[in-house]
Amino acid sequence: MKSLTEPARRPRFPGEGAVARLACVMAQPILSRVVRRIAASHPSVFARLGAHQSTDFLIDPVELPFVLHLRPDPQVLVLRAMPRDLMPEAGAVIRGKFLLLLELIDSEEDGDAAFFSRDLDVSGDTEAVVRLRNALDDMDGSIAEETAAMLGPPGRAILARLRKSYTESRT
Repeated sequence: MKSLTEPARRPRFPGEGAVARLACVMAQPILSRVVRRIAASHPSVFARLGAHQSTDFLIDPVELPFVLHLRPDPQVLVLRAMPRDLMPEAGAVIRGKFLLLLELIDSEEDGDAAFFSRDLDVSGDTEAVVRLRNALDDMDGSIAEETAAMLGPPGRAILARLRKSYTESRT
């Protein structure tokens, strides 16, 4: 299978690779905790994915120094931050601005509109992406809110500020 990830790119500034690796190390404990909590709280999400539980998804927030690798297999669940130069092969890639991706996770933004306006780029197995989107749409609650709550008042404040800046950037 041909890799859907971008070829390694040159760093935009000296030390960019080191910054990306440090960001991944710092984000990973939170990501691991989030994915375990979501799996325990919302097991039906995995059933909705069917055969696509074993699909490797790359979620690429374009302005961040890393990508997220998701394999939603409840037996071997993976959500990890990875530097761009170490991206694994993926069955599907979802690429867009971080705040748009955050809104899409909680179905606060229309994924079709974002795709057709070219704010969101999807490549690879589109059926897997549609299944993931449908599973998230059917989920009760908000992954972003649950994640923010795990981090307490600072997490809720950060999420509120991110959402406010997203709203302001659209006006």
